[in-house]
Amino acid sequence: MNRLVLLFGILCGWLAAGLAFSAQPPRSDDYPSRSIRLIVPSAPSGGTDLIGRLIAQKVSEAWGQQVVVENMSGGATTIGTQAVARSTPDGHTMLLTTVNFAFIPAIYPKLPYDPVNDFVPVIMVAAQSSMLTVHPGVPAESVAQLIALARKQPGQIRYGTGGNGSVGHLSTALFSSLAHVTLLQVAYKGTAPGITALMAGEIHMLISNIAAMLPHTKSGKLRALAVTSRARSRIVPELPTVAESGLPGYEYGGWYGLWVPAKTAQTVVMKINDEFNRALSDTSLRERFDNAGIEPGGGSSEKFASDLAGEFVKWRKVAHDANIKIE
Repeated sequence: MNRLVLLFGILCGWLAAGLAFSAQPPRSDDYPSRSIRLIVPSAPSGGTDLIGRLIAQKVSEAWGQQVVVENMSGGATTIGTQAVARSTPDGHTMLLTTVNFAFIPAIYPKLPYDPVNDFVPVIMVAAQSSMLTVHPGVPAESVAQLIALARKQPGQIRYGTGGNGSVGHLSTALFSSLAHVTLLQVAYKGTAPGITALMAGEIHMLISNIAAMLPHTKSGKLRALAVTSRARSRIVPELPTVAESGLPGYEYGGWYGLWVPAKTAQTVVMKINDEFNRALSDTSLRERFDNAGIEPGGGSSEKFASDLAGEFVKWRKVAHDANIKIE
């Protein structure tokens, strides 16, 4: 019941934001009137940065205005996100970020912005499946066998993360909660050191995106057990999902989304959504995404808002149950 109340409250928040911007006069004919800042609240060279630069090029060509990717890292993405929340709501400043947008409110008790009332969700830009992998020395060939092993050795199976509150932390916390097992977190300064540690046998398991793990599973240095998404990945269709391999109900999907500040005119939001949908259907862009292990997104802003509301509820429960919080 509490989950339904929370979900209803989030959707009502975005509905209220929609009523606020729909009352403004249409401005899409004049939009964009200058270059656009696409804020990526993380460091250059990461997945969000790559996606931002690829799609910015296509949108720039279509609009005849430069879409400039601006990396604004720090504060676990909160610095760049806050900058967008405080920007003028005219569509010339956008936020491109990840599932962290739904994680952060669950683990930080105080934020310098309101993720519901300070933003309007525009579009789900892309998705990137993750893979549950183990060291080859772990005697488990499936998720079911891994769970059985963890139950026999409570607290002895070590998993790597990119730090407290990271994607790896929460996605594995969800795994351990549903499987009713106790796992030991080993935090590293990023995912790459965690992968190195897994290959060295310092840890037993790791959840990370397919693109990062695939070279190591193909070489035999790591063993892939399953993908974490709801459906099998077209990149590794032979791998089962975690849900079908031993843990029904489990789902973690990495995604990238686009937001603009609250009170942005609805006509502008719709124009941005339309153009990004067109860009995401471009064959050359889809090929670039494929090469990076990224699946193009798309769809309406309403669908994105509905999906996002569910993500807030889901990860808040995971963080609460696992007592994950950062002061």
